[in-house]
Amino acid sequence: MATLYTHQSSNVRKTWLLMTVFLIVVIGIGWLFAEAQGDPSILYIAVAFAVLMNFFSYWYSDKIVIKMTGARPATDQEFPDFYNTVENLSITAGLPMPQIYVVDDPSPNAFATGRDPEHAALAATTGLLALLNKSELEGVIAHELSHIGNRDMLVSTVAVVLVGFVAIISDIFLRSRFHSFRSNDRDSKAGALLLILALVAAILAPLGATLLQLAISRRREFLADASGALLTRYPEGLASALQKISQAAAPLQRASTATAHLFLANPFGPKRSLSNLFMTHPPMEARIAALLKS
Repeated sequence: MATLYTHQSSNVRKTWLLMTVFLIVVIGIGWLFAEAQGDPSILYIAVAFAVLMNFFSYWYSDKIVIKMTGARPATDQEFPDFYNTVENLSITAGLPMPQIYVVDDPSPNAFATGRDPEHAALAATTGLLALLNKSELEGVIAHELSHIGNRDMLVSTVAVVLVGFVAIISDIFLRSRFHSFRSNDRDSKAGALLLILALVAAILAPLGATLLQLAISRRREFLADASGALLTRYPEGLASALQKISQAAAPLQRASTATAHLFLANPFGPKRSLSNLFMTHPPMEARIAALLKS
């Protein structure tokens, strides 16, 4: 019978499998473009640019996200239950207490960010704090602390770097003039086939890379659910919280695609996505079912 421990182990394996596939795809695309272009330096330039572009967003992620969401510091005088719950669960999890913020928004949601446990921030909306009881709030906070403990910001940043690399090198390739290709490649059947494959890859690769990034994001949500439930030893609390959130789901006032993957629930509301393929979060029904089957 599956338990939270098996769910956790399964999601870790699936996340790293996706990351491995992602890396292989990126290397393959880079090689294909370099061969078709006849200039290996384009690969190195694109990688360097993508890494530098995402380095700053990772290093200053907590400050950037807090600013984008309009969160403000939450004190123990104003939000004693919230503050004490974060403090107690941080001790239980063996994590430094993160900086605590609140977002003045009636939509129930929460998020965690920061490059490591020593530079982490955890925020909840006023709507979430008003909606949930003590055990449900503990479940949500344990979920967010699990994101911090599982180093999910590192995983998501690596994914963003890879997606950025694919998008940049695809754009460079498509913008290149055809006369820059090697003449012997253009004149040979093998060269023509390589060029066609490279063009198809340049068009489809950014979409495929984004889908892989979203798949990784969904896996990290399942993992944080399992880890959070293990922390509280009460999966029903988080399951009940997710049920309430799904029923009261409404778009956040300052929802952004740049920060959507950080939130406990889709900040755009349940009607934002046309297909599960393009969702940053697994369906609430699947998350609740996994928790209740433990």
